[in-house]
Amino acid sequence: MTAASADNRSPASGLARKLNLLMDTAEAEGRKLSFREVSEAMAEMGTPLSRARWHYMRAGTGPMVKKVELLRNLARFFGVNENYLLDGGADLPARVEAQLDLLTTMRANKVRNFAARQLDGLSPETLLQIRDLIDQRLGEADPKPDNGDAGKAL
Repeated sequence: MTAASADNRSPASGLARKLNLLMDTAEAEGRKLSFREVSEAMAEMGTPLSRARWHYMRAGTGPMVKKVELLRNLARFFGVNENYLLDGGADLPARVEAQLDLLTTMRANKVRNFAARQLDGLSPETLLQIRDLIDQRLGEADPKPDNGDAGKAL
């Protein structure tokens, strides 16, 4: 069973999710890619890509892109194994998974930093209680197993 059928996604939406993850990963690595950059790279590789096709590929709308050479070239462009885009159930490349973990951590830290700026002037005890609540909530969203005591404080 493919990932797309496992969670009731169409093959086109599965491809869209993968392409958007690759775009997010590139941005996390400091490369904010535009359509023009992707299009020029595809043209150089011999698989021209129109703006309309790129849009529906990333949106998961329209027909499923089955042009193997285009998907291979996109995988090369993003630096991942071509099976990631060709195989509906392919696992995340290690680099993409690592970037997603990093982004999750960065987002959690932004929440903490924002809260710290907004809560200036509260007592240290209150700030520590708020920190503990945030950590607890983030821990509940984390799929990793906890020590069993995380939800007992409240």
